[in-house]
Amino acid sequence: MTRPFTAILFDLDGTISDSAPGILESMTHTFTTVGVPVPDHATLMSFVGPPILDTFHDAMGMDTAQAEHTLAVYREHYLSHGALDSAMFPGIDVVLHTLHEAGLPISTATSKPETPATYILEHYGLTGDIDIITGASDDEVRSSKADVVAEALRRLDARGFDVSRPVLIGDRKHDVEGAAVHGVPTIFAAWGYGSPAEAEGTVAQAATPLDLLPILLP
Repeated sequence: MTRPFTAILFDLDGTISDSAPGILESMTHTFTTVGVPVPDHATLMSFVGPPILDTFHDAMGMDTAQAEHTLAVYREHYLSHGALDSAMFPGIDVVLHTLHEAGLPISTATSKPETPATYILEHYGLTGDIDIITGASDDEVRSSKADVVAEALRRLDARGFDVSRPVLIGDRKHDVEGAAVHGVPTIFAAWGYGSPAEAEGTVAQAATPLDLLPILLP
């Protein structure tokens, strides 16, 4: 049987990693430090996943200089305190290992910069089953999901992997929209942080990580 997809892209926050506790704590610290009112919990949760610099600009109304200063404060606190205040979603390690053993190439496609993304995945012991870690560039020049997806596909292709039928696994609207820019379908990670409405436009939904396996390896 021909597999439906030839390469698998995984979002990180809300898909592989239950990272909200550390992100929210670091955001609260950051906003307090820079003298910005801390949004309510629901608003802070909406910030988990999308590119953080865009959040500072668009959701918090910061100008470029203020957003860059806020990002620097956030990064310092997150790398030293928040990055490992997280956990793997149950079963995601089994999924990644099963896909890797089946010969399907895997790259992350996360809006989190690659340095903390790599740090987290190494901590979880997952790097052996992920062929390439692709995320935002550390300077945030590459941070939109569309740009990250393009870079993940480019890197997989450069390694000689078949990227003719890729798919993205993600939990937020920006995952769906960013992948669609490149004609890449999305499977909605319903265990993540997105609302049910954010699944619009996806080709399938999985209630738990293990539910991905019959979709990806029918």
